[in-house]
Amino acid sequence: MALPVVAIVGRPNVGKSSLLNCVARRMVSIVEPTAGVTRDRVSELISLDDDFYFELVDTGGYGIDDPDDLTEHIERQILLAVDQAGLILFVVDAHDGIMPLDQEMARLLRKHTDHVVLIANKVDSPAQEPTAAEFGRLGYGEALLFSATHHYGRRELMELIAERLAGLAGETPDEPIMKVAVVGKRNTGKSTFINALAGEERVIVSERPGTTRDAIDVAFEQDGRAFVAIDTAGVRKKRKMADAIEFYGYTRAERSIRRADVVLLFLDVAEKISRVDKKLATLVREQYKPCVVVINKWDLAKGRASTEDFGEYLSKVCPELDYVPVVFTTATKNHNVDAAIDVAWSLFTQAGVRLGTGKLNAALSAILEERGPSAKRGAKRPRIYYATQVAVRPPTIVMFVNRPSLVTQNYQRYLLNRLRECLPFHEVPIKLVFRARRTP
Repeated sequence: MALPVVAIVGRPNVGKSSLLNCVARRMVSIVEPTAGVTRDRVSELISLDDDFYFELVDTGGYGIDDPDDLTEHIERQILLAVDQAGLILFVVDAHDGIMPLDQEMARLLRKHTDHVVLIANKVDSPAQEPTAAEFGRLGYGEALLFSATHHYGRRELMELIAERLAGLAGETPDEPIMKVAVVGKRNTGKSTFINALAGEERVIVSERPGTTRDAIDVAFEQDGRAFVAIDTAGVRKKRKMADAIEFYGYTRAERSIRRADVVLLFLDVAEKISRVDKKLATLVREQYKPCVVVINKWDLAKGRASTEDFGEYLSKVCPELDYVPVVFTTATKNHNVDAAIDVAWSLFTQAGVRLGTGKLNAALSAILEERGPSAKRGAKRPRIYYATQVAVRPPTIVMFVNRPSLVTQNYQRYLLNRLRECLPFHEVPIKLVFRARRTP
């Protein structure tokens, strides 16, 4: 059974994103005084007593005059959320009283009256309570008094949701077995890729760069396997970030990489690999994340370059990604979109392999026979005794040596490359730890 959907709607700056964060008890949506920060549908899985689950969906502000001409797109996302919702939280601002856009929103929701709960947010003191009473004129009964900032009214809201969704609660969802972060510079086609996977306009797509601001989790199922794709804001140089909203989007992209199992690093075939691309690649490598390089808009390269040409260029410019698989996609035509996810599944499987100590040390012995570690000038020669795998995702191998400081960076890189060749970790990063062997 599908999970019931609870949609949060209202005009700009009434605290919809703060309400989502309050209910989720974590920072899911960006909260900023600037109107129109949220554009896409941002959702979070919410549980009550571990046996009652629903999807809570934040939406953009209704009636926002978007500076990037995305008002029509934002309102379409709101209508999609309303149509799919089993319960609608209509949020108004207790400080401001009834505004013309509140009345427009009330008229828009009229055909969904039975599913609407009116919430007067920003009731931060008893002085706002009389003002909140006037919202009954909107036609949705007495407003629930709420303060997302102070978590006032949260318990009452959760009880009301449980009551209104009684009988609709979905089964306990399976924990997604793979989280895929979709990262890259602005306007590389990340949102188009997510929509191609979803088969619908799940996130706003526009020719204007910087459309996506939040990190948006979208759940999918492919061949019976559940996973979550995380659409992130497009990244650009910090000195070019226009405002706090872009900075939040950047930090969310970083956080998405850290919590992902696999990263899809999007590159635009029409542009040279930039410093920002390299920085993202370095961040992925430092976090030991399996990575698929996705060369999107490949249709634009037709007749101008081959996949081999781009592969050679990538190896030359980003040698640290020489073991990473590359997929060429055209998201607008749904070309190779599923193939990118297939490769991600392959990397997810590789990173989860656990080797026995015997097999690992047999490979290590062969590598040491070919080339053992050399000594630094005037120092004692390092000696590697044996190895053991202590973790997966990432595969983490501890090497027991006489003294860790004696193993040079050059030899560590050589050892990593050879281990990747000899072990079933051909396309995923290995975390190598050197530890001094204790002697009796």
